[in-house]
Amino acid sequence: MGAFQLPTSRLAPGRTQQLRMAAPAEAPAAEAAEEEDWKGAEAWSTGFAEPEPVFDILKVKEVLPHRYPFLLVDKIIEFIPGKKAVGVKKVTANEEFFNGHFPLRPIMPGVLQVEAMAQVGGMVALQEPVTDGKGDFFFAGVNNVKWRRPVVPGDTLVMEMTLTAFKPRFGLVKMKGQCFVDGQKVVEGDFQFAMVK
Repeated sequence: MGAFQLPTSRLAPGRTQQLRMAAPAEAPAAEAAEEEDWKGAEAWSTGFAEPEPVFDILKVKEVLPHRYPFLLVDKIIEFIPGKKAVGVKKVTANEEFFNGHFPLRPIMPGVLQVEAMAQVGGMVALQEPVTDGKGDFFFAGVNNVKWRRPVVPGDTLVMEMTLTAFKPRFGLVKMKGQCFVDGQKVVEGDFQFAMVK
């Protein structure tokens, strides 16, 4: 290794001390183990592979009236007409709400998690056999909501909404919802919607 001159406060003014630097010796075995643990982009990408959507974002936009920045469902990956659906929302650092909630510790507002779940419910309620898709649906009530952990940038919400009651005469729909991130439940609750034409 080369040497360079390092001025020190302990030497007389104008004098320097020579300092020699050597690279730390790494054991070849450690390097080999590190290489064996390396997966690479292709393997990670395969691990992140997601199921084909039943409804992609274009179909979601055909059914739901919401638009950016308030469309909170990216796709539907499982669907039983008139009964239940599983939807996905990828939470990115670019979401509008992170500008104010909170700049130094971004957390997805709980009310928007509930809204995202309601939109998955809308994919069930605004299609046959529940309705003909004409009109809108509005919150009529939310009960027993529990949040279990914060949702942060990089999380993927996987939301399931199940129809528990439908009263066509009054246009009322009841659903039970739960939402997961990496297999852990983050929020759950009971929903009631009013269908309005």
